[in-house]
Amino acid sequence: MKHLLVYVAIVATFFCTQSFAQESITPTGDVLPGTKKLELKDPLDVVMVRGISKFAEREIQKARERRTAPWLTAKDPKAATAAARQRLREIIGAVDPMTADPSPWSSASPTGMQGAFDESGELVTYSSLLRWDVTEGISGEARQYTASYKTPSGQEVTQQYPPIIILLVDPEQDSANSVEKYLPHRLARMGAVVSRIALIDRNTDYSGHPDIKQTNMTHREYVYRLGFNMGRHIIGYEVERTLAFINLVNEQRQLTESDSPVILVGVGEGAVIAQYVAALAPDSVDAVILHGYFSTRENVWEEPIYRNVWKQLTEFGDAEIASLIAPTPLIIEAGKAPEIDGPPVPKPGQAKIAAPGVIDSPRLKDVRKEFERAKGYYTKANNAGQLHLVESPKQVCGPETIEILNESLGLKLRMPSEAKMNALKVPEIKPEVLKAQQKRLVGELVRHTQMLLARSDKVRAKLWKGVDRSSVEAWEKQAPEYREMVYNSFIGKLGPRVPFSDGPKSRKIIDEPTYIGYEVLLEIYSNSNNIEWSEEDPGVFAGGILLLPKDLKKGEQRPVVVCQHGLEGIPMDTITLDEKNRAFRAYKGFATQLVKRGFIVYAPQNPYRGYDDFRVIQRKSNPLGRSLFSYIIPQHRKTLEWLQTLSYVDPERMAFYGLSYGGKTAVRVPPLLPKDGKFSGYCLSICSADFNEWIRKNVSAEDRYSYIYTPEYEIFEWNMGHIANYAELSWLMAPRPFMVERGHDDGVAPDEWVGWEFAKVRRHYDKLGIGEDTEIEWFNGPHTINGQGTFKFLHKHLNWPEPE
Repeated sequence: MKHLLVYVAIVATFFCTQSFAQESITPTGDVLPGTKKLELKDPLDVVMVRGISKFAEREIQKARERRTAPWLTAKDPKAATAAARQRLREIIGAVDPMTADPSPWSSASPTGMQGAFDESGELVTYSSLLRWDVTEGISGEARQYTASYKTPSGQEVTQQYPPIIILLVDPEQDSANSVEKYLPHRLARMGAVVSRIALIDRNTDYSGHPDIKQTNMTHREYVYRLGFNMGRHIIGYEVERTLAFINLVNEQRQLTESDSPVILVGVGEGAVIAQYVAALAPDSVDAVILHGYFSTRENVWEEPIYRNVWKQLTEFGDAEIASLIAPTPLIIEAGKAPEIDGPPVPKPGQAKIAAPGVIDSPRLKDVRKEFERAKGYYTKANNAGQLHLVESPKQVCGPETIEILNESLGLKLRMPSEAKMNALKVPEIKPEVLKAQQKRLVGELVRHTQMLLARSDKVRAKLWKGVDRSSVEAWEKQAPEYREMVYNSFIGKLGPRVPFSDGPKSRKIIDEPTYIGYEVLLEIYSNSNNIEWSEEDPGVFAGGILLLPKDLKKGEQRPVVVCQHGLEGIPMDTITLDEKNRAFRAYKGFATQLVKRGFIVYAPQNPYRGYDDFRVIQRKSNPLGRSLFSYIIPQHRKTLEWLQTLSYVDPERMAFYGLSYGGKTAVRVPPLLPKDGKFSGYCLSICSADFNEWIRKNVSAEDRYSYIYTPEYEIFEWNMGHIANYAELSWLMAPRPFMVERGHDDGVAPDEWVGWEFAKVRRHYDKLGIGEDTEIEWFNGPHTINGQGTFKFLHKHLNWPEPE
């Protein structure tokens, strides 16, 4: 009897297996049907990041060819130029209202220094400290230098209406050797009143918070990070400080009926600021001198991050900015500037989080190349005689430059001898004085960004106040406009897709008893020459791992769950069930758990992997008004388009579930990929271990959760704080279901931030009458997949039965 039962069991197993094999349509070959064999030597993530990086760099070069300064040939050049200046003002964040009464004041030098004397004692350069109000909470500071001559009787005499030089020198200039250290004194001794405006330097003393951490970020990077999400920039702040001072100078000229010309001089980092100042207000100065900066700008992504300007290279290379300075005389000195070989080495107690970036003096051939473009613009506007190039000057404002100034402005400036400058007795400004000044200047800008943060929710509320929640239909009519606004404002779109003709590629990499897995590659944008696909230059593509249950039946269409990894992750991180694997602690093999529940699962590779290798993509993309998600969104669109072609996929039931950076993806990608004609889009999104008060997390200088104090320098999104927080992004999912998975011990943010932001999401859904379509699950746990309420949410809204 026992043997008979065994025999029956074997026979039953055989027939069940045969029946299963006959009914199942799950692919089992080495490649998926309809695809070519995928062959890669390097890991998919490495090839992906390499391809996007090269693509982004080519796009910068192409942008140079597209820039034409169209305001010069517009029907109304005056109006077009004004509009161009306004756009330039906005992208550098110089948008704060100027104080109506700047109330300037001055004081004797706090160093106790009365002046710098020459050997004879007959010539003295006096120095005094000036301060003025700029905008709410921000003031500017400058040191003014005036030369006086002693008559034989001992009386001091100054020129009545001397030229006025506004000097912006590189912060490193204070530590420079040679006569350039005494540049303000030299210019004053040529017969000018010199006001040297203080810029934020590259020290690190105030780049941190005593209760959180100190960092090796320069003060310039620190302010850059704090301002970027609020649509402010260290460049814009210093432009505002300079413009406010120039306005004061011009008001004084009018009061005294002075005809003294105003000359703006910028050196190195100071030339960055001077260039923008002159472009925004060319009528406020009579001549501009730029030393050690003007050049081609296609390698700006290699420079320090505080030179990263959103959308700059779509319109404004240095030549195009120069065209906005015309007809004011512009002198380009192709000289050396202080060079920086990277971020500061961390001091004891400082966290090493600064972004990479170097500053090299412009190469003469690059300066010539950009100068020729600028010359073309000046010629087109009949201003060719106002643009000058001084090649390889030995000093700032050297003899050739002074000769051009004298001829252009009718001046009689004279170069003091080098011997006299070397013999100059100049008391040093005490280091503690400069340090105290930086504390004031940096502190003001930090407080200003925090003020903007505190007010930002009111700005967003005003922007979104027109949302119609009277019905789902009313909202669906409005939503596309808001999606377009978000997409274009801080994410950025790529152009039309130009793929290779090879088509999808795949290879089998997993074969388990109940499911099978294929690595997939889907082309989107071709490489530079649109030649045969290669690993070295693969263009932009989507890729990941497709997991298929082995019991798929003919005619059946199942829901898909796209399971997204986080920062520095790969698709296998979401799949592995090895508890010893570090990835398992965060992901719990949730992709495998879901395929075992009968879902089709796709685990994409997102390009945020490779540390600086991927972060530099953001640097290459921002100048074109693009971000990392400019590539990720098309990758997911291509993935969904391909998935919905598979006979066993239900295109109306394709859901997204992402952890950490994948959670960041959950509120940026699915909301912007709804159903659109034949494109089915994402029907559902789950944000795990990321949802929070995102703007505060990116701008706060006072919270330990803030990204200001982490190495993720790519994380910041231009002016997002005035456009959309996570609540507004999540609204764009509606009426599609949306869920948040939140562990109480997750260090991303405190529960209070999460609850605050999600309450606005729940209200949106409730007002639309679909409150049951959004949920949040709180659980005791850290930064991890919980897989309880979220799995139920998937089964419910994807209409797939839960396992018994």
